[in-house]
Amino acid sequence: MTDTAPSPADVVRAVPEGQVVYGMQLPIQSQSTLYVADWEKESGPVELARIARVADEAGFFYLGVCDHTAIPRRLADAMGTIWYDTTATLGWLAAVTTRTHLLSHVLILAQRHPLRAAKELSTIDRLSGGRLIVGVGAGHVPEEYELLTGCFEERGRHTDEAVAALARCFTDEFPELPGPRFPARDMGLGPRPVRQPRPPIWVGGSSPAAIRRTAAYGDGWLPQGTRRRDLPDQIARLRELRAELRGGAPIDIGTIVEPIHLTTGGSGWDLPGWVLSGRGEEVAESLRELVAMGVNHLQVRFMARSAEEFCEQTARFGVEVGPLLTQ
Repeated sequence: MTDTAPSPADVVRAVPEGQVVYGMQLPIQSQSTLYVADWEKESGPVELARIARVADEAGFFYLGVCDHTAIPRRLADAMGTIWYDTTATLGWLAAVTTRTHLLSHVLILAQRHPLRAAKELSTIDRLSGGRLIVGVGAGHVPEEYELLTGCFEERGRHTDEAVAALARCFTDEFPELPGPRFPARDMGLGPRPVRQPRPPIWVGGSSPAAIRRTAAYGDGWLPQGTRRRDLPDQIARLRELRAELRGGAPIDIGTIVEPIHLTTGGSGWDLPGWVLSGRGEEVAESLRELVAMGVNHLQVRFMARSAEEFCEQTARFGVEVGPLLTQ
């Protein structure tokens, strides 16, 4: 852990006080065989833009885009190789949408120099009118990390340094970045982000190191793979570390929800038991259990058999579920 962690006063909240919001990692743009639907494999920009616009109109707080540069052959069968570029796709989405925030979910930040990352991300924030949320993580693919950064075993320390440096790049036109990894001074950086003092930074991951990184540097938390029954203990640990490292500064806490399928009495589809299915009121009641644990932003994904059905599920969620989350 570096000594450049921000103070409690430096927190930038994305979620409005007292609200519970919902977002999604967009389909199509990442096609891991662990979760990709058949219809996504035949889809492209037309379907992606349509889904993004429907989500924008349905009140989704954010749309997320993943980040991988290259997948080693040994992992290609599981992860696939189709991963749209994060910053390029978010820049494109800035023109496709009008209200929803644009989230990097999550950017492997240490694979980029902070000046380069800040340039790209500040441009997205500028082009979108201040709608950027920066999600960052340490990465998990050794070959990719070694190729672009080196020393996979040090990725946690690298990420701590990179997050602190990125925040400084957002707030200072001429940021002074101490070495040894990111030395820079007297280098002007523009355009400046629209959101002041800077865009929010959410930290991804559920490991002990990721939770500590979130407590020390994050404005928000994006857990990865945390089961519902394990969430209360992890939130308690996050708050404990937040009190120790940041004086109990406020933080936005999220979770990834089980796949959802909204029904209307009978979908004619034999859904797996791990799918959260039912009418809007039933789904909202289940999601409010997560809110009661301390969550204020929920990431949802829909079980669907086509782009049309995915759009229908998205629109229905905005009408039937979203307004019930804060009750």
